[in-house]
Amino acid sequence: MKKLNFILVVSLLFSVTLFAQKTFTLSSKDLGGEATKIQEFGGFGCSGDNQSPQLSWKNAPEGTKSFAITMYDPDTPTGSGFWHWVVFDIPAGTKELVTNAGVQLNLAPKGAIQSITDYGIKGFGGPCPPKGHGFHQYIITVYALKTDKLGLDENTNPAVVGFNLWNQTLAKASIVAYYKR
Repeated sequence: MKKLNFILVVSLLFSVTLFAQKTFTLSSKDLGGEATKIQEFGGFGCSGDNQSPQLSWKNAPEGTKSFAITMYDPDTPTGSGFWHWVVFDIPAGTKELVTNAGVQLNLAPKGAIQSITDYGIKGFGGPCPPKGHGFHQYIITVYALKTDKLGLDENTNPAVVGFNLWNQTLAKASIVAYYKR
């Protein structure tokens, strides 16, 4: 009986290890739990460097044809949150965006489109919560998409990009950074 139990346990462990799914994961070398003046927007009452963080991802699902990245603040007192970064049509072979790729457009992967944010600019617009409003959360999400192109351009607003992402997403992974002034 002990030998049978041993064989069952070993078989179960082998099966779990063999068929385990690896998790689609997003990480950043530049962000810990909080954003800094390096990421803070340079305008709109803020005086930061407005550098987008380095981002890397791994374990995208099979069938991924492109990626998209967004940064969203649900705590902004607008009634609809605030979109700080919208990037799409990132080629499937890409696994990283380097620091400042959201502002220095020549640092972004060839073919990637950075559309307008709620600041009305194209590319990265860092955190800039109202003074005294407390910590805001900045949700950075990478989307693994089942299409290589969304068919949108750099003037497409975040809501329309979001709708198209919703229709094309295979998987997504997020990290959250907090910031206050």
